[in-house]
Parts: sequence; structure tokens; C-alpha cells
Amino acid sequence: MQIYLPIAEISVNAFLLLGLGGMVGVLSGMFGVGGGFLITPLLFFIGIPPAVAVATGANQIVASSFSALMAHLKRKTVDFKMGSVLLAGGLVGSGFGVWIFNLLKQLGQVDLLVNLFYVVFLGIIGALMMVESLRALRRSRTQGPVKAHRKTRGLAQTLPLKMRFRASGLYISVIPPLLVGLAVGVLAAIMGVGGGFIMVPAMIYLLHMPTKVVVGTSLFQIIFVSAFTTMLHATTNHTVDIALALFLLIGGVIGAQFGTQLGARLRAEQLRVALAALVLIVCGKLALDLLLTPSDLYSIGAS
Repeated sequence: MQIYLPIAEISVNAFLLLGLGGMVGVLSGMFGVGGGFLITPLLFFIGIPPAVAVATGANQIVASSFSALMAHLKRKTVDFKMGSVLLAGGLVGSGFGVWIFNLLKQLGQVDLLVNLFYVVFLGIIGALMMVESLRALRRSRTQGPVKAHRKTRGLAQTLPLKMRFRASGLYISVIPPLLVGLAVGVLAAIMGVGGGFIMVPAMIYLLHMPTKVVVGTSLFQIIFVSAFTTMLHATTNHTVDIALALFLLIGGVIGAQFGTQLGARLRAEQLRVALAALVLIVCGKLALDLLLTPSDLYSIGAS
């Protein structure tokens, strides 16, 4: 069943869009990521213009993340205090990111630079996550289960402006969480992602949060930053395609419930390896598309 997308100006199979949304919903529930790092490149692959994919992908992230968050609230695995600090930085970063996106669009370089952002960030994050996850998995097999949280004294413990986060069992400076939120907000606006693929590793390895509260807390922050990003794109760029968003939302909400159940059955080390593998696969496909000669060398555009 083909549907016409008025903003993207192309026709796409409706069941394909539902499937993409469902896939991202499963990821949201399992890993605590909004899934934008996957849904936005997949929209590129089926012919959606990058500017529309970025803006509409951010909208879809809100629904799938909210659905997954509801399941985590029932298990009481959300640190609202930490999430609020991350959110404060995320909203500022999102506003700055939309400004950068508009500037790139005016220069006519937004399509190329969005793809380059994906290749660079996904490659670095995916490689670091895979190395660390495989090490943790080996340790868990030879020495028993790896503790989710170690009382390691790092940068977050030495900086000023400390705050106690009881749900995470931490007493750290608010500066690192604010900076993490700021970086995620910028990426959310430029790349159409929730930023979970950056935030989840940062919360585990930089802030030393327990794995059990990382997923729910990440989803809490992603919801509000993605909603704010969508609003800014809709009002400044007019690139949010409602028809596209609707089908992605339906699939995402359903998939998130299945993802949460799957995530509860897997060990933390296994979840990290699976997420790292997904990030690297998407990165590889985007890199190939940038390097290979396209079948159609020329296109007609209107200014």
C-alpha cells in the first residue's frame, strides 16, 4: 500500500514505514536509546530527503521513548534528578544545534554534513562500545558477573558543584551531566537522534551510573529534548512530515513494549555488545553510500 508524503514529496510503502518504526521501538525498550541513529539513516536509504528525515525522525523518537519509559517507571528504574540535570543541558544544546542546522541548510551542505556526522560519530562510539563491551563480557565469563557500578573516583567526583543523586547512589558534580546533555542536544538537532547512543555509554563510563537506572533515565531525557527539537524544526524549517511521522509513531509505540521485555531478559554486557554491533553496521552502510559512485550522477533541484 503506497502513501504519498507531502513534505518529503515521494510515495512510500506504508507497511515498510510501520516496520521501521517497530524496529526502532524495540531498540528504545532494549537499550534506552531513542533509535534515531538507526531510523534517520534508514529513512535516507528509502529516499526520504535528509532534512525531512532528521526533523521527522526526532518526532518519532518521542513516542517510542515515552512508551518504553512507561515500562521502566513500573520497575522504578528512572533517576528523575539526574534526568533533569541532563535535560537542562539538552535543551540548550538542542537550540544551538537547530541554529547550526539552519546555517548548513542555507549553505546547501546539510545533506553531506549530516551523513558525515553519522559516519564519524557512529564509527567512534560503536568501536569504543564494542571494545569495552567485549572486555566486560569476557570478564563476566571468567570471573563471574561484572558489577554494574563501581565506586570509581573520576572527573565527576573531583569537580565542584556536587549534588547527591539518590536513585543512582552517586554524589558527583553537575558539570559533567550538563555537558553530556548539551552534547546530546546538539546531536539531536543536527542528526535527528535522541542521542542515546552517546548518552548511555557516557552515563555508564563517565558518570559511573548503575546500569539498571541508565536506560530509564536516558529515555526520560530523550523524550523532552526530541520534542523540543521537533518543535524547533517544525517552526523554523517546516520539514516535519506528519504523514511519515504517524506511521513511524504507530510502529514505534508497539515495538517499544516488546523491546522492554527483551531487554529485561538479557544481561547488561550482552545488551552493550548488541548495541555496539548495530551502531557499527549502520555506520558501515552510510560510509559505503558516501564512497561509492551513485547510479544517478546528476539531479535537478530548485532553489
